[in-house]
Amino acid sequence: MAAVRDNKALSRFELDVEGDVAFANYRLAPSAVIITHTETPRALRGRGIASELVKGALALIRADGHKVIAGCGFVVDYLRKHPEYADMVG
Repeated sequence: MAAVRDNKALSRFELDVEGDVAFANYRLAPSAVIITHTETPRALRGRGIASELVKGALALIRADGHKVIAGCGFVVDYLRKHPEYADMVG
């Protein structure tokens, strides 16, 4: 699977999968990134791709030294299931 990238022009994290793109929209706050929406193309759902996307996005956010604010239900659930990111929650 491809690496998650930060498409700053569109304010979203992206993951290429089989010619499609899963993405997580975000907006910036002071020292935090608010993930507002995640979307996986219908044909790719149910395969853990959104989780890979969020995991990659969190790695990029952590590398930048920012906190994350979950602005969508999927990210709220992901963070609840992955306490290793608790230090990042803003």
